[in-house]
Amino acid sequence: MSWIILILAGFMEVAFTFCLGKTKSAEGQTLIWWWTGFLLALAASMFLMAKAAERLPIGTVYPVWTGIGAVGAVIVGIVFFNEPTSFWRLFFITTLILSIIGIKVLS
Repeated sequence: MSWIILILAGFMEVAFTFCLGKTKSAEGQTLIWWWTGFLLALAASMFLMAKAAERLPIGTVYPVWTGIGAVGAVIVGIVFFNEPTSFWRLFFITTLILSIIGIKVLS
C-alpha cells in the first residue's frame, strides 16, 4: 500500500507542475484557479509522500517521488506546453525511469 501512496504522491507532483505551467499563460479568475490547483496538489503530494515515508525508507521515497515528478514534468512539457523532444532528452528520461525501477527492485 505504501508504494501505491508513493506513486500517487508522484502523480500529485506532476499535477502541481502542470498547474504551475498553466499559470504562465492564465489571467484573472483562471489564474487564481490554477494557483489554487497548484497549492492543493502540492499539499496532497507532500502529505502522501510523508505517509509513504512512514513505512518505506526515506532514501527510497524521496528519489522515487522526485523521479516520478521529473519524468512526469518532462512528459507534461512535451505534451501540453510544446517543449522540444530530442533523442538525448528522451534517452536521459529513459535512464531516469530505469534508475527509479532499479531503486524499487533493490529496496
